[in-house]
Amino acid sequence: MRALIARCSVDYSGRLDAHLDPAVRLVLVKADGSVLIHADGGSYKPLNWMTAPCKLVEGPPSDAEAGQGVIEVWTVRHAKGEDALTIRIFEILDRMSCDFGVDPGLVKDGVEAHLQELLAAQIELLGPGHRLIRREYPTAIGPVDILARDPGGGTVAVEIKRRGEIDGVEQLSRYVELLNRDPLLGKVTGVFAAQAIKPQARVLAEDRGLRTLVLDYDEMRGVDDPTARLF
Repeated sequence: MRALIARCSVDYSGRLDAHLDPAVRLVLVKADGSVLIHADGGSYKPLNWMTAPCKLVEGPPSDAEAGQGVIEVWTVRHAKGEDALTIRIFEILDRMSCDFGVDPGLVKDGVEAHLQELLAAQIELLGPGHRLIRREYPTAIGPVDILARDPGGGTVAVEIKRRGEIDGVEQLSRYVELLNRDPLLGKVTGVFAAQAIKPQARVLAEDRGLRTLVLDYDEMRGVDDPTARLF
């Protein structure tokens, strides 16, 4: 992990264009190559970012940029598209780097762990003809909650959350992208499953070619019988 606190401007080009005027920000470069730009506010969400696989090139400014006070230019390009992130650094306030080592992974809370167990036992909720391959399928970036086989013989990666938000969709996208590099698995698709899925997360999932599935926790554990409801 590398962390840079600097006064910088940021330009993003690709599926859309975005610009951040010069200000003091935190730039994080993770071990997998992901780059995130944070302000001192806005909770955990970055102002802009580029997810792996991507390549970061650090270089000097052009004469025109130097004339505007730029001292370094960082360019981040996605390996599988035209998306690019350009960070123009005007002043460096602090920087550091640290090797975090191997992360033990996220420990699911009781409800998420139980949802995983229940969905594995009721794998037909993904659709008729689905079969369970295994739970907690290991990958280099963490375990996939559920790996299943669809009726056509394709592989399905399932990420399970209590609340379905954008970061969960991003997590599933990384899993699907990585698993599709394994020729033994064939074509891998993704299902984002949660008790409730925010509209923004649903839109992003559909844009990434991922399915969404709302899980009824009470029904799955036999507490609620949907056939007995009046409405």
